[in-house]
Amino acid sequence: MSAKYELAQVNIGRLRAPVDHPMIKDFFDNLDPINALAESSPGFVWRLKGEGNNAADLQPFEDPLVAINMSVWTDIPSLGAFVYRSGHIQFMRRRREWFEHMDLYMVLWWVPAGHRPTIEEAKSKLALLEANGPTPDAFTFKVPFPAPDQANVEPVLDECA
Repeated sequence: MSAKYELAQVNIGRLRAPVDHPMIKDFFDNLDPINALAESSPGFVWRLKGEGNNAADLQPFEDPLVAINMSVWTDIPSLGAFVYRSGHIQFMRRRREWFEHMDLYMVLWWVPAGHRPTIEEAKSKLALLEANGPTPDAFTFKVPFPAPDQANVEPVLDECA
């Protein structure tokens, strides 16, 4: 039996320097290995790509230093395992080297299976989370909501330090 819903996620970050600056080089040098790790992880479904193998060339915001990452997963535990319990965690621990602090940088939401979210959809989910806090329409790992056809879901309380 196939799932009726999949988990969409978007995270954004404002780079501390332009993409061609040496401070940011190691971030971009690691995109392909991290993306390959995501794609080989259990529960991975899809990720946003621009002209290359990543979304680095996309500029969804007026500020050219804001980078975006968006993907779809089968469920919250699969995404949580990739983010917090795979080689991705080493990358996350270095985020302050490359990105400025942002209070709101990530949102999760359920989409019908097979749907691939757009950048505009992701931006609206970020705005919804900012305006209302976690709801069934836009939530976080710490305050998750089950898919519409599920009874409950456990929070992901891992941290990357």
